[in-house]
Amino acid sequence: MKKFLALLLAAVLLFAFAACGGKTEDTTTTAAGSSEESTAPVATDVDYSKVKIGLICLHDENSTYDNNFIQALKDTQEKLGLSDDQVLIKTNIPEDDKCLSAAQELADAGCNIVFADSFGHEGFLKQAAEEFPEVQFCHATGTSAKTAGIKNFHNAFASIYEGRYLAGIAAGMKLNEMIEDGKIKAEEAVIGYIGAYDYAEVVSGFTSFFLGARSVCESATMKVTYTKSWFDIALEREAALSLINDGCVLISQHADSEGAPKACEEKGVPNVAYNIDTTSMGPNTAIISSKINWSPYYELVINAVAKGEEFAADWCGTLATESVQLTKLNEAVAAKGTQEAIDEAVAKLEKGELNVFDTDTFTVDGKKLDSYMADVIPDEKFEADTEVIKDGAFCESDVEGMRSAPYFDIKYIDGITEK
Repeated sequence: MKKFLALLLAAVLLFAFAACGGKTEDTTTTAAGSSEESTAPVATDVDYSKVKIGLICLHDENSTYDNNFIQALKDTQEKLGLSDDQVLIKTNIPEDDKCLSAAQELADAGCNIVFADSFGHEGFLKQAAEEFPEVQFCHATGTSAKTAGIKNFHNAFASIYEGRYLAGIAAGMKLNEMIEDGKIKAEEAVIGYIGAYDYAEVVSGFTSFFLGARSVCESATMKVTYTKSWFDIALEREAALSLINDGCVLISQHADSEGAPKACEEKGVPNVAYNIDTTSMGPNTAIISSKINWSPYYELVINAVAKGEEFAADWCGTLATESVQLTKLNEAVAAKGTQEAIDEAVAKLEKGELNVFDTDTFTVDGKKLDSYMADVIPDEKFEADTEVIKDGAFCESDVEGMRSAPYFDIKYIDGITEK
Protein backbone atom coordinates (compact mmCIF):
# COMPACT_ATOMS: atom_id res chain seq x y z
CA MET A 1 0.00 0.00 0.00
CA LYS A 2 1.31 3.54 0.37
CA LYS A 3 2.55 6.58 2.34
CA PHE A 4 0.97 9.68 3.76
CA LEU A 5 4.40 11.05 4.46
CA ALA A 6 7.82 9.43 4.63
CA LEU A 7 7.91 9.76 8.41
CA LEU A 8 4.55 8.06 8.83
CA LEU A 9 5.58 5.13 6.66
CA ALA A 10 8.83 4.77 8.54
CA ALA A 11 6.93 4.57 11.79
CA VAL A 12 4.59 1.90 10.44
CA LEU A 13 7.49 -0.16 9.09
CA LEU A 14 9.32 0.09 12.39
CA PHE A 15 6.31 -1.37 14.14
CA ALA A 16 6.04 -4.17 11.58
CA PHE A 17 9.66 -5.19 12.09
CA ALA A 18 9.23 -5.22 15.86
CA ALA A 19 6.29 -7.55 15.51
CA CYS A 20 8.31 -9.75 13.15
CA GLY A 21 11.41 -10.12 15.43
CA GLY A 22 -19.51 -16.37 -8.97
CA LYS A 23 -21.08 -14.12 -11.46
CA THR A 24 -19.48 -12.66 -14.59
CA GLU A 25 -21.80 -9.79 -15.42
CA ASP A 26 -20.21 -6.35 -15.41
CA THR A 27 -22.20 -3.80 -13.40
CA THR A 28 -21.23 -0.32 -12.27
CA THR A 29 -22.73 1.39 -9.25
CA THR A 30 -22.08 4.54 -7.28
CA ALA A 31 -20.93 4.17 -3.68
CA ALA A 32 -23.17 5.65 -1.01
CA GLY A 33 -22.19 6.71 2.49
CA SER A 34 -22.09 4.42 5.51
CA SER A 35 -22.50 5.10 9.21
CA GLU A 36 -19.22 3.49 10.32
CA GLU A 37 -16.13 5.66 10.65
CA SER A 38 -12.42 5.08 11.16
CA THR A 39 -10.85 6.52 14.28
CA ALA A 40 -8.03 8.12 12.27
CA PRO A 41 -8.32 11.93 11.99
CA VAL A 42 -9.39 13.47 8.70
CA ALA A 43 -6.85 15.76 7.01
CA THR A 44 -8.97 18.94 7.03
CA ASP A 45 -6.50 20.91 4.93
CA VAL A 46 -6.73 18.54 1.96
CA ASP A 47 -8.74 19.40 -1.16
CA TYR A 48 -10.50 16.20 -2.27
CA SER A 49 -12.45 17.80 -5.10
CA LYS A 50 -10.04 16.51 -7.76
CA VAL A 51 -10.10 12.91 -6.48
CA LYS A 52 -12.16 10.26 -8.25
CA ILE A 53 -11.95 6.63 -7.18
CA GLY A 54 -12.76 3.39 -8.96
CA LEU A 55 -13.04 -0.03 -7.30
CA ILE A 56 -12.99 -3.32 -9.23
CA CYS A 57 -14.48 -6.32 -7.38
CA LEU A 58 -14.38 -9.99 -8.34
CA HIS A 59 -17.90 -10.52 -7.04
CA ASP A 60 -20.48 -8.22 -5.41
CA GLU A 61 -21.97 -7.52 -1.98
CA ASN A 62 -23.08 -11.16 -1.67
CA SER A 63 -19.44 -12.14 -1.27
CA THR A 64 -18.20 -11.38 2.24
CA TYR A 65 -14.74 -10.67 0.82
CA ASP A 66 -15.86 -8.18 -1.81
CA ASN A 67 -18.44 -6.65 0.52
CA ASN A 68 -15.65 -5.91 2.98
CA PHE A 69 -13.87 -3.80 0.33
CA ILE A 70 -17.09 -2.12 -0.76
CA GLN A 71 -18.22 -1.18 2.75
CA ALA A 72 -14.77 0.14 3.67
CA LEU A 73 -14.83 2.40 0.61
CA LYS A 74 -18.30 3.65 1.52
CA ASP A 75 -17.08 4.40 5.05
CA THR A 76 -14.10 6.28 3.63
CA GLN A 77 -16.30 8.20 1.23
CA GLU A 78 -18.51 9.41 4.07
CA LYS A 79 -15.59 10.24 6.34
CA LEU A 80 -13.80 12.33 3.71
CA GLY A 81 -16.98 13.92 2.42
CA LEU A 82 -16.68 12.62 -1.13
CA SER A 83 -19.71 12.92 -3.39
CA ASP A 84 -21.35 9.94 -5.07
CA ASP A 85 -19.95 10.89 -8.47
CA GLN A 86 -16.42 10.69 -7.03
CA VAL A 87 -16.71 6.95 -6.28
CA LEU A 88 -17.44 4.27 -8.89
CA ILE A 89 -17.66 0.56 -8.07
CA LYS A 90 -17.54 -2.20 -10.68
CA THR A 91 -18.71 -5.59 -9.44
CA ASN A 92 -18.57 -9.13 -10.84
CA ILE A 93 -15.39 -8.48 -12.80
CA PRO A 94 -13.66 -11.81 -13.57
CA GLU A 95 -9.92 -12.40 -13.64
CA ASP A 96 -9.59 -12.02 -17.40
CA ASP A 97 -9.56 -9.30 -20.07
CA LYS A 98 -12.80 -7.89 -18.63
CA CYS A 99 -10.69 -6.62 -15.73
CA LEU A 100 -8.49 -4.65 -18.13
CA SER A 101 -11.59 -3.24 -19.81
CA ALA A 102 -13.03 -2.27 -16.43
CA ALA A 103 -9.81 -0.50 -15.45
CA GLN A 104 -9.71 1.33 -18.78
CA GLU A 105 -13.34 2.39 -18.42
CA LEU A 106 -12.72 3.77 -14.94
CA ALA A 107 -9.68 5.71 -16.14
CA ASP A 108 -11.63 7.06 -19.10
CA ALA A 109 -14.40 8.09 -16.67
CA GLY A 110 -11.92 10.36 -14.90
CA CYS A 111 -10.79 8.15 -12.01
CA ASN A 112 -7.28 9.04 -10.87
CA ILE A 113 -7.22 6.15 -8.38
CA VAL A 114 -8.29 2.60 -9.26
CA PHE A 115 -8.36 -0.23 -6.72
CA ALA A 116 -8.85 -3.94 -7.51
CA ASP A 117 -9.50 -6.63 -4.92
CA SER A 118 -8.66 -10.03 -6.40
CA PHE A 119 -5.29 -11.75 -6.89
CA GLY A 120 -6.02 -12.59 -10.54
CA HIS A 121 -6.71 -8.94 -11.36
CA GLU A 122 -3.06 -8.03 -10.91
CA GLY A 123 -1.71 -8.57 -14.42
CA PHE A 124 -4.55 -6.61 -16.00
CA LEU A 125 -4.19 -3.74 -13.55
CA LYS A 126 -0.49 -3.64 -14.37
CA GLN A 127 -1.33 -3.30 -18.07
CA ALA A 128 -3.72 -0.46 -17.32
CA ALA A 129 -1.05 1.29 -15.22
CA GLU A 130 1.29 1.35 -18.21
CA GLU A 131 -1.49 2.63 -20.44
CA PHE A 132 -2.62 5.38 -18.04
CA PRO A 133 0.51 6.73 -16.26
CA GLU A 134 -1.45 9.59 -14.67
CA VAL A 135 -3.72 7.15 -12.76
CA GLN A 136 -2.66 5.35 -9.59
CA PHE A 137 -3.56 1.63 -9.76
CA CYS A 138 -3.64 -0.13 -6.39
CA HIS A 139 -4.02 -3.89 -6.18
CA ALA A 140 -4.84 -5.86 -3.05
CA THR A 141 -3.14 -9.24 -2.38
CA GLY A 142 -0.69 -8.86 -5.26
CA THR A 143 3.03 -9.59 -5.34
CA SER A 144 4.78 -7.83 -8.22
CA ALA A 145 4.58 -4.06 -7.68
CA LYS A 146 7.98 -3.81 -6.03
CA THR A 147 9.75 -5.50 -8.91
CA ALA A 148 7.60 -4.21 -11.78
CA GLY A 149 9.17 -0.76 -11.73
CA ILE A 150 5.90 0.92 -12.73
CA LYS A 151 5.65 4.13 -10.75
CA ASN A 152 1.83 4.22 -10.65
CA PHE A 153 1.28 0.53 -9.82
CA HIS A 154 1.01 -0.58 -6.20
CA ASN A 155 0.28 -3.62 -4.01
CA ALA A 156 -1.29 -3.70 -0.57
CA PHE A 157 -2.18 -6.18 2.14
CA ALA A 158 -2.26 -6.43 5.94
CA SER A 159 -0.83 -8.64 8.67
CA ILE A 160 -4.15 -10.49 8.86
CA TYR A 161 -2.32 -13.54 10.20
CA GLU A 162 -2.30 -11.64 13.50
CA GLY A 163 -6.06 -11.23 13.34
CA ARG A 164 -6.54 -14.89 12.53
CA TYR A 165 -4.28 -15.83 15.45
CA LEU A 166 -6.46 -13.76 17.77
CA ALA A 167 -9.61 -15.35 16.35
CA GLY A 168 -7.92 -18.70 16.89
CA ILE A 169 -7.57 -17.87 20.59
CA ALA A 170 -11.35 -17.43 20.73
CA ALA A 171 -11.72 -20.85 19.09
CA GLY A 172 -9.29 -22.46 21.50
CA MET A 173 -11.09 -20.97 24.49
CA LYS A 174 -14.36 -22.44 23.18
CA LEU A 175 -12.74 -25.85 22.78
CA ASN A 176 -11.50 -25.66 26.38
CA GLU A 177 -15.02 -24.83 27.55
CA MET A 178 -16.43 -27.80 25.64
CA ILE A 179 -13.83 -30.08 27.23
CA GLU A 180 -14.47 -28.72 30.72
CA ASP A 181 -18.24 -29.10 30.27
CA GLY A 182 -17.80 -32.74 29.25
CA LYS A 183 -19.19 -32.18 25.75
CA ILE A 184 -15.99 -33.50 24.15
CA LYS A 185 -12.82 -35.21 25.30
CA ALA A 186 -9.51 -33.38 24.96
CA GLU A 187 -8.49 -35.55 22.01
CA GLU A 188 -11.76 -34.66 20.28
CA ALA A 189 -10.91 -30.96 20.08
CA VAL A 190 -10.79 -31.07 16.28
CA ILE A 191 -11.22 -27.90 14.22
CA GLY A 192 -12.52 -28.04 10.68
CA TYR A 193 -11.23 -25.39 8.29
CA ILE A 194 -12.61 -24.56 4.85
CA GLY A 195 -10.07 -23.03 2.47
CA ALA A 196 -10.80 -21.74 -1.00
CA TYR A 197 -7.45 -22.78 -2.49
CA ASP A 198 -4.15 -24.04 -1.13
CA TYR A 199 -2.46 -20.71 -1.89
CA ALA A 200 0.01 -19.18 0.57
CA GLU A 201 -2.58 -16.62 1.68
CA VAL A 202 -4.94 -19.40 2.76
CA VAL A 203 -2.19 -21.59 4.24
CA SER A 204 -0.81 -18.66 6.22
CA GLY A 205 -4.32 -17.91 7.48
CA PHE A 206 -5.29 -21.36 8.68
CA THR A 207 -1.84 -21.97 10.20
CA SER A 208 -1.95 -18.75 12.22
CA PHE A 209 -5.55 -19.53 13.26
CA PHE A 210 -4.47 -22.98 14.43
CA LEU A 211 -1.49 -21.59 16.34
CA GLY A 212 -3.83 -19.17 18.13
CA ALA A 213 -6.15 -22.02 19.09
CA ARG A 214 -3.25 -24.27 20.13
CA SER A 215 -1.80 -21.47 22.29
CA VAL A 216 -4.72 -21.93 24.72
CA CYS A 217 -5.90 -25.48 23.91
CA GLU A 218 -2.90 -27.77 23.63
CA SER A 219 -4.90 -30.78 22.43
CA ALA A 220 -6.42 -28.97 19.44
CA THR A 221 -5.91 -30.42 15.97
CA MET A 222 -7.23 -29.29 12.59
CA LYS A 223 -8.57 -30.80 9.38
CA VAL A 224 -8.45 -28.63 6.26
CA THR A 225 -10.50 -29.02 3.10
CA TYR A 226 -10.60 -26.89 -0.08
CA THR A 227 -13.53 -25.80 -2.24
CA LYS A 228 -11.40 -24.67 -5.21
CA SER A 229 -13.52 -21.54 -5.38
CA TRP A 230 -13.40 -18.20 -3.59
CA PHE A 231 -17.17 -17.90 -3.50
CA ASP A 232 -19.57 -20.83 -3.68
CA ILE A 233 -22.36 -20.98 -1.12
CA ALA A 234 -23.28 -24.59 -1.85
CA LEU A 235 -19.71 -25.89 -1.83
CA GLU A 236 -18.85 -24.07 1.40
CA ARG A 237 -21.97 -25.40 3.08
CA GLU A 238 -21.20 -28.92 1.86
CA ALA A 239 -17.60 -28.63 3.10
CA ALA A 240 -18.75 -27.52 6.55
CA LEU A 241 -21.25 -30.38 6.84
CA SER A 242 -18.62 -32.88 5.67
CA LEU A 243 -16.14 -31.68 8.29
CA ILE A 244 -18.80 -31.80 11.01
CA ASN A 245 -19.74 -35.35 10.00
CA ASP A 246 -16.04 -36.22 10.15
CA GLY A 247 -15.84 -35.25 13.83
CA CYS A 248 -14.91 -31.56 13.70
CA VAL A 249 -16.49 -29.73 16.64
CA LEU A 250 -15.70 -26.14 15.54
CA ILE A 251 -15.54 -24.71 12.03
CA SER A 252 -13.63 -21.78 10.53
CA GLN A 253 -12.97 -20.69 6.98
CA HIS A 254 -11.10 -18.73 4.36
CA ALA A 255 -13.84 -18.67 1.74
CA ASP A 256 -16.19 -15.85 0.96
CA SER A 257 -19.82 -16.88 1.43
CA GLU A 258 -22.22 -17.41 4.32
CA GLY A 259 -22.58 -21.11 3.47
CA ALA A 260 -20.42 -22.43 6.30
CA PRO A 261 -21.69 -20.16 9.11
CA LYS A 262 -25.30 -20.98 8.28
CA ALA A 263 -24.54 -24.71 8.15
CA CYS A 264 -22.92 -24.41 11.58
CA GLU A 265 -26.00 -22.72 12.98
CA GLU A 266 -28.19 -25.52 11.64
CA LYS A 267 -25.99 -28.16 13.27
CA GLY A 268 -25.27 -26.26 16.49
CA VAL A 269 -21.52 -26.21 15.87
CA PRO A 270 -19.43 -23.19 16.98
CA ASN A 271 -18.08 -21.09 14.12
CA VAL A 272 -15.37 -18.49 13.59
CA ALA A 273 -15.86 -16.62 10.30
CA TYR A 274 -13.99 -14.09 8.17
CA ASN A 275 -14.63 -10.54 6.92
CA ILE A 276 -18.08 -9.97 8.47
CA ASP A 277 -19.89 -10.36 11.76
CA THR A 278 -22.02 -13.50 11.35
CA THR A 279 -23.86 -13.20 14.67
CA SER A 280 -27.14 -12.30 12.96
CA MET A 281 -27.09 -15.51 10.90
CA GLY A 282 -25.62 -17.66 13.67
CA PRO A 283 -26.72 -16.21 17.03
CA ASN A 284 -26.22 -19.56 18.75
CA THR A 285 -22.92 -20.56 17.12
CA ALA A 286 -21.01 -17.51 15.81
CA ILE A 287 -18.09 -16.54 18.06
CA ILE A 288 -16.06 -13.88 16.25
CA SER A 289 -14.56 -13.00 12.86
CA SER A 290 -11.26 -11.51 11.78
CA LYS A 291 -11.08 -9.01 8.94
CA ILE A 292 -8.85 -6.62 7.06
CA ASN A 293 -10.09 -3.05 7.41
CA TRP A 294 -9.27 -1.40 4.09
CA SER A 295 -10.30 2.10 5.17
CA PRO A 296 -6.83 3.14 6.41
CA TYR A 297 -5.34 2.17 3.07
CA TYR A 298 -8.02 3.94 1.07
CA GLU A 299 -7.44 7.10 3.15
CA LEU A 300 -3.69 6.85 2.78
CA VAL A 301 -3.87 6.64 -1.01
CA ILE A 302 -6.59 9.26 -1.39
CA ASN A 303 -4.68 11.75 0.75
CA ALA A 304 -1.44 11.11 -1.13
CA VAL A 305 -3.11 11.64 -4.51
CA ALA A 306 -4.98 14.73 -3.30
CA LYS A 307 -1.69 16.23 -2.08
CA GLY A 308 0.27 15.19 -5.17
CA GLU A 309 2.59 13.00 -3.12
CA GLU A 310 4.23 9.70 -4.01
CA PHE A 311 3.55 6.56 -1.98
CA ALA A 312 5.14 3.15 -1.65
CA ALA A 313 4.89 0.37 -4.21
CA ASP A 314 3.97 -2.09 -1.47
CA TRP A 315 2.36 -1.40 1.91
CA CYS A 316 1.31 -3.69 4.73
CA GLY A 317 -1.32 -2.58 7.25
CA THR A 318 -1.07 -3.75 10.86
CA LEU A 319 -2.86 -3.69 14.18
CA ALA A 320 -1.26 -0.28 14.72
CA THR A 321 -2.81 1.15 11.55
CA GLU A 322 -6.19 -0.39 12.48
CA SER A 323 -6.00 -2.47 9.32
CA VAL A 324 -6.31 -5.75 11.24
CA GLN A 325 -9.53 -6.08 13.19
CA LEU A 326 -11.88 -8.46 14.94
CA THR A 327 -15.64 -8.17 14.86
CA LYS A 328 -17.49 -7.84 18.15
CA LEU A 329 -17.24 -10.97 20.29
CA ASN A 330 -20.54 -12.82 20.59
CA GLU A 331 -20.61 -13.15 24.37
CA ALA A 332 -23.63 -15.47 24.18
CA VAL A 333 -21.47 -18.13 22.50
CA ALA A 334 -17.84 -17.31 23.40
CA ALA A 335 -16.25 -18.98 26.40
CA LYS A 336 -15.83 -17.00 29.58
CA GLY A 337 -12.55 -15.09 29.63
CA THR A 338 -12.19 -14.99 25.84
CA GLN A 339 -12.04 -11.20 25.54
CA GLU A 340 -9.41 -11.01 28.28
CA ALA A 341 -7.29 -13.66 26.53
CA ILE A 342 -7.53 -11.77 23.22
CA ASP A 343 -6.68 -8.45 24.88
CA GLU A 344 -3.61 -9.98 26.50
CA ALA A 345 -2.39 -11.35 23.16
CA VAL A 346 -3.02 -8.00 21.42
CA ALA A 347 -0.89 -6.23 24.02
CA LYS A 348 1.95 -8.71 23.48
CA LEU A 349 1.73 -8.39 19.71
CA GLU A 350 1.84 -4.61 19.92
CA LYS A 351 4.87 -4.71 22.22
CA GLY A 352 6.69 -7.21 20.01
CA GLU A 353 6.61 -9.80 22.81
CA LEU A 354 4.62 -12.27 20.72
CA ASN A 355 5.21 -13.49 17.18
CA VAL A 356 2.50 -15.57 15.54
CA PHE A 357 4.97 -17.81 13.72
CA ASP A 358 7.45 -18.25 16.56
CA THR A 359 9.34 -21.41 15.58
CA ASP A 360 9.38 -22.59 19.20
CA THR A 361 5.59 -23.03 19.03
CA PHE A 362 5.31 -25.50 16.15
CA THR A 363 7.12 -28.29 14.34
CA VAL A 364 7.11 -29.67 10.80
CA ASP A 365 7.45 -33.45 10.56
CA GLY A 366 8.50 -33.45 14.19
CA LYS A 367 11.32 -30.95 13.69
CA LYS A 368 11.76 -27.31 14.60
CA LEU A 369 12.04 -24.98 11.64
CA ASP A 370 15.48 -23.34 11.79
CA SER A 371 15.59 -22.21 8.16
CA TYR A 372 13.10 -21.82 5.35
CA MET A 373 13.43 -20.49 1.83
CA ALA A 374 10.15 -19.04 0.58
CA ASP A 375 9.06 -17.90 -2.86
CA VAL A 376 8.89 -14.18 -2.11
CA ILE A 377 10.25 -12.49 -5.23
CA PRO A 378 7.79 -12.80 -8.12
CA ASP A 379 9.14 -14.35 -11.30
CA GLU A 380 8.23 -17.02 -13.82
CA LYS A 381 10.22 -19.71 -12.02
CA PHE A 382 8.09 -19.76 -8.84
CA GLU A 383 11.10 -20.98 -6.90
CA ALA A 384 12.10 -20.45 -3.27
CA ASP A 385 14.36 -17.41 -3.21
CA THR A 386 14.38 -15.78 0.23
CA GLU A 387 15.34 -16.90 3.75
CA VAL A 388 12.38 -15.97 5.94
CA ILE A 389 13.34 -17.31 9.37
CA LYS A 390 14.57 -14.32 11.38
CA ASP A 391 15.29 -14.20 15.11
CA GLY A 392 13.48 -17.48 15.74
CA ALA A 393 10.32 -16.72 13.77
CA PHE A 394 8.91 -17.05 10.27
CA CYS A 395 8.73 -13.40 9.20
CA GLU A 396 5.47 -13.13 7.29
CA SER A 397 4.28 -10.14 5.23
CA ASP A 398 7.54 -8.25 5.71
CA VAL A 399 7.68 -5.30 3.30
CA GLU A 400 11.36 -4.57 3.88
CA GLY A 401 12.94 -6.20 0.83
CA MET A 402 10.03 -8.64 0.65
CA ARG A 403 6.31 -8.01 0.19
CA SER A 404 3.04 -7.52 2.05
CA ALA A 405 1.18 -10.47 0.49
CA PRO A 406 1.60 -13.72 2.46
CA TYR A 407 4.23 -16.28 1.48
CA PHE A 408 3.86 -18.77 4.36
CA ASP A 409 3.22 -21.89 2.25
CA ILE A 410 4.18 -24.74 4.59
CA LYS A 411 1.63 -27.53 4.26
CA TYR A 412 1.26 -28.66 6.96
CA ILE A 413 2.71 -27.97 10.40
CA ASP A 414 2.20 -30.80 12.86
CA GLY A 415 -1.36 -30.95 14.13
CA ILE A 416 -2.90 -29.94 10.79
CA THR A 417 -3.96 -32.49 8.21
CA GLU A 418 -5.83 -32.29 4.90
CA LYS A 419 -9.20 -33.97 4.69
